[in-house]
Amino acid sequence: MKRGKKYAEAAKAIDRAALYDVNEAIALAKKSAVAKFDETIEVHIRTGCDGRHADQQIRGAVVLPHGTGKKVRVLVFAKNAKADEALAAGAEYVGAEELIPKIQNEGWLDFDVVVATPDMMGVVGRLGRILGPKGLMPNPKAGTVTMDVTKAVNDIKAGKIEYRLDKTNIIHVPIGKASFTEEQLTDNFQTLIEAINKARPSALKGQYLRSVTIAPTMGPGVKLNPTKLA
Repeated sequence: MKRGKKYAEAAKAIDRAALYDVNEAIALAKKSAVAKFDETIEVHIRTGCDGRHADQQIRGAVVLPHGTGKKVRVLVFAKNAKADEALAAGAEYVGAEELIPKIQNEGWLDFDVVVATPDMMGVVGRLGRILGPKGLMPNPKAGTVTMDVTKAVNDIKAGKIEYRLDKTNIIHVPIGKASFTEEQLTDNFQTLIEAINKARPSALKGQYLRSVTIAPTMGPGVKLNPTKLA
């Protein structure tokens, strides 16, 4: 795969065979974020889970202490008092059945997270084929199906991220921006790893964290020592 000059230059500072500690890895990831925009710092975790088995699934959410650095647009499916609550909490969009044709027929997807009260899940379920593949379907495990819409919206705005296994049993999550300080990124990373360690499925035998890599959006990955993080 052909890489750009900036990528090649940044990669020279990273030993591909080495396993770094958290502080070193974050410092290197920040240095290698040389794009003209404020790159996202991402964490990619390859697990020993087999997501085809229900008892080895991983899904949850955690509030990063310093947020993600990204403005998050929230859509809440709710009615009456709960709809008023969602608006008061700062949700960009609030509605019910009337939003279905807008999403289904007009392809409207100008939101990043969807929250729903339990009584609205019958309505939201009709959007499963659209929201599901994009990872936008509300889920109780992620705290996005709830009667406490105020807390849900506040948490999301404060930097709540969702983590889940993809089809290759890898978890991909942002932990902030390249403009964050090393201390902020380290705090966010430690909070994430603690949550993922707690989410280890009891059915899993053998090594849980196979590899952990930190990387900026456009830069090379820096590998951490997974045994020190477990």
